[in-house]
Amino acid sequence: MTEETTGWRALAASPDSSAYGPQRIVCLTEEPTEWLYLLGEERRIVGISGYTVRPPRAREEKPKVSAYLSAKIDKIVQLRPDCVIGFSDLQAHIAAQLIRHGIQVTIFNQRSVAEIFSMMYQLAAMVGQAERGLALIHGMQQRLLEIERAASSLKRRPRVFFEEWHDPHISCIAWVSELVGIAGGDDCFPELAKEPMGKGRIIADGLDIVRRAPDIIFGSWCGKKFRPELVAARLGWENVPAVKNHQLFEIKSSEILQPGPAALTDGVEKLHKFIMEWSRQHG
Repeated sequence: MTEETTGWRALAASPDSSAYGPQRIVCLTEEPTEWLYLLGEERRIVGISGYTVRPPRAREEKPKVSAYLSAKIDKIVQLRPDCVIGFSDLQAHIAAQLIRHGIQVTIFNQRSVAEIFSMMYQLAAMVGQAERGLALIHGMQQRLLEIERAASSLKRRPRVFFEEWHDPHISCIAWVSELVGIAGGDDCFPELAKEPMGKGRIIADGLDIVRRAPDIIFGSWCGKKFRPELVAARLGWENVPAVKNHQLFEIKSSEILQPGPAALTDGVEKLHKFIMEWSRQHG
């Protein structure tokens, strides 16, 4: 291609907004990939994270070029992206390497529900789909309001411990804590949810969890299968209400720990389902 076919003259000649914005995108995490597919802009994606499972077809259609904390820099460079999209300071070293290769990098750092919606709108606007993006966002927001209204009828809200990791115990990040609240539960460690990094949410003494007596325990062990029987067998946990009443459930990390569409749809729906079932039995 020449500058004549790809530069500003081509844009000036095209009334189509899809001609604007990045045309060759590499996504270093799953959530921008899922969102671009939902926007109908998957043609722009030329590389994805190896951890991507949403949507399933992405794994078949797009080359995998990164993990979470590492990336195949040479392979990404060969793909000639005009934008690489990543998440948080944990991928800053990847971003720095790509920037040194002259590649445009956009790093989002969304940690709350509001920030996830903001990221989604910004990315939709980048690919000329601001209107469609807003329509999808408003639909998700309306469903969150419906869930919140349904949860407001609970006679008693369950105390919820959401465990992101088991050794050491790590409590949930801000957007998960917020979604637990929307779904009808009360996070046992709301003060830790404010910490952006996992190390800030470590609970060194597991008996601190016992003392807060969660009614429900959700596990999402960062891609590792949650083992309720191991939680139930922890020393001193036998009288925890969630253990006594067999209220130990897995929410897959791809559904709740990716700060994008999955958490705002399937993730919160599953939280709500388990919480409402608990209420019918124990509320």
